[in-house]
Amino acid sequence: MAEARYVRRFGRVERIQHLVLFVTFLGLAATGLPLLFSDAAWAPPLAQLFGGFGVTGTLHRLFAVGLIGVFLVHVASVTVRVVRGERGILWGPTSLVPQPRDIVELYRHVRWFLRRGPKPAFDRYTYWEKFDYLAVFWGMVIIGFSGLMLWFPELFARVLPGWVFNVALLVHGEEALLAVGFIVTIHFFNSHMRPHKFPMDMVMFTGVVPEEEYARERPLEYERLRATSALEARLAPPPDPDFVRRTRLGGFVAIAVGSILFLLIVFAVLSR
Repeated sequence: MAEARYVRRFGRVERIQHLVLFVTFLGLAATGLPLLFSDAAWAPPLAQLFGGFGVTGTLHRLFAVGLIGVFLVHVASVTVRVVRGERGILWGPTSLVPQPRDIVELYRHVRWFLRRGPKPAFDRYTYWEKFDYLAVFWGMVIIGFSGLMLWFPELFARVLPGWVFNVALLVHGEEALLAVGFIVTIHFFNSHMRPHKFPMDMVMFTGVVPEEEYARERPLEYERLRATSALEARLAPPPDPDFVRRTRLGGFVAIAVGSILFLLIVFAVLSR
C-alpha cells in the first residue's frame, strides 16, 4: 500500500505567528477578564492564580506587547511582499482579501446546508477563513488602540479630550468580550469541531495536510497546482507522530482554557 502524500499549506513563519497569536490572545483573555469582572465571585481567585490583581494587570500588558509585536511583524512582512511585487497578495485566488466570489461561495454554502444545492468548491482560503483573518485587524484597531490609550493616558491626553477615555474603557472591554466569544464559539468550531475535523485540525501546527484531503477540501487550488505542475514542489513529508501528539495536547489545553473563560463570561453577565 502506497504511503499517503502530504501537501504543505503553511510555512514555518506562518505557523510561528499563529502560535504567538493564540498564546498571547488566551493570555490577554485570562488576565483581562478578572480585571473587567473584578466584582464577580470567580475574579479574585483567578487573579490570585497570577499573583493578585496587580500582577494580573502587568501580565496583561506583557501579553499585549507580544500580540502587538506579532501583528506588526505580520503587517511588515505583507508590506514587503507587496512592495516586491509578489502576485496574489491583495487579489486573486491565493489572497486573503475578501472578493465578490466569496459572497457567491457563502450563498452556495448556505444552499448546501439547506440541501438546496451542491457543496461549493473552495480555493486556497474559504470565506470564513478570510473573515477570521480580517477580524484580527479589526481587533487590533479597536481593542489594541483603546488599550494603548488606557495604558498611556497622559500621552494621549495631550491631544484627546477626557471623555474619550471613558469611551475607550467601554469599547476595550466590550470588544474584548466579543473577540473571546467569537474565537471560542465560531473560530474553534470552524477549525476543530466540524465533523470531519473533530477533535482537532492540525494543519496550522504541522503545516501539512494529506493530499487526498486537500483535493477534497480545496479542489480549485489543488487542480490549479496540478495543472501548473506546482503540486510536486508543495509535497512534504508526513508530520512527526510525537510532534503531533504534543501539539494536539497543547491544542486541547488551549480549547479548554478558551471554553472555561467563555463560560466565566456567561456566568458573570447572567449574574449581574
